[in-house]
Amino acid sequence: MAAPEYLIELLEANAKAKHVLIDEIQKLPELLEVVHLLIERKTGAQFILTGSSARKLRRQGVNLLGGRAAQRFMHPYMAAELGSQFNLDKSLRQGMLPVVWAADNPQAILESYNALYLHEEVQMEGLVRNIGGFTRFLQAMSFSQASVLNLANVSREVQVSRKTVEGYLDVLEDLLLGFRLEVFAKRAKRELATHPKFYFFDAGVFRVNRPVGPLDSTSEIDGAALEGLVAQHLRAWCDYSQKKHELFYWQTRSRSEVDFVVYGESGLFAVEVKNAKRIDGTELRALNNFAEDYPEAKRFMLHRGDERFSRDGVLCMPVEEFLLGLKPGNFPS
Repeated sequence: MAAPEYLIELLEANAKAKHVLIDEIQKLPELLEVVHLLIERKTGAQFILTGSSARKLRRQGVNLLGGRAAQRFMHPYMAAELGSQFNLDKSLRQGMLPVVWAADNPQAILESYNALYLHEEVQMEGLVRNIGGFTRFLQAMSFSQASVLNLANVSREVQVSRKTVEGYLDVLEDLLLGFRLEVFAKRAKRELATHPKFYFFDAGVFRVNRPVGPLDSTSEIDGAALEGLVAQHLRAWCDYSQKKHELFYWQTRSRSEVDFVVYGESGLFAVEVKNAKRIDGTELRALNNFAEDYPEAKRFMLHRGDERFSRDGVLCMPVEEFLLGLKPGNFPS
């Protein structure tokens, strides 16, 4: 659309239109002023504006429709959306992006999806000066998947300054390709970690950025993919549920860690994920430590086995069952 004002002419010629969908709004931010004008005119049309990055909009200081539009985040598929079509092993290999899930060659689509972001969003928009450095940064961040962030280590790996790495990380989050989880510290009774954990927004995107060679541990990569898959589901659940919730992790200075803590109007939930078929008592230690500080918490241990059982007040269940039961407004029990 060369002239944003053309949108007004379109709507005047289609007065019965009730829904107006504009994709990739960040590529023509001037349209926001026109949308604002049309909203003020009370035309009766509902505007749905989608985009893959807010960075350009914020940088240009354009009209973000404050107070006139509700913000919603869209996520990859949740297992409950796929129902009987959901397959855990498939999801761990290729992720949950709709365009990938429906593809005849998922790996090729994942690789092109990754390249598309690098070319169109990062390089074409001039978000970083050194595209080669950013590509190395993506690979380095794949080793930080499901781990506490150490930007000094990432800086050394990428061979750029820490300040540059911090800028790259901001770009990654602005493009919605990754996110950080902060430490749950409400009413803290112990000394806690201070650094966030990092996850790619989709397990398949993590896989395509993670180099694999003879020195890489398959179980380590699979474990990071599994934890990331649970993370993206919990994040989607928080955004899609009507009640307000936030997602955290919990780690003490002595390295007792719970992978995920969901806190909000529905309650307090602590979730640990293990890429193993059997659970022994030692693997429940962190959840039990968490219960000492937060006895009201409902605790879950997700595993790759088939059995569902309760041990020390912890509900142990197959991760696939948990994900299928995780629906907006409903936490598995």
